[in-house]
Amino acid sequence: MSFSIRLTPDEKKIAESYAKIHSISLGEAFKQALFEKIEDEYDIAVAEEAYNEYVKGGCKSTPIADFWKELDSEI
Repeated sequence: MSFSIRLTPDEKKIAESYAKIHSISLGEAFKQALFEKIEDEYDIAVAEEAYNEYVKGGCKSTPIADFWKELDSEI
């Protein structure tokens, strides 16, 4: 599948520079950026779902300062 996008001259310069720095084609640069964005959003959705299940299960988080105090008292 192929597609085209319109870029301003400045956007095109930036994209070409990025591709050149990473020794990849402009198409590969856009493909990588697209799939990284998709992966990031997927990871965020999975994390939010896991956190919501954690909260619904009655679990509570502990402030890190309390955690360190608890560890110190056990030593």
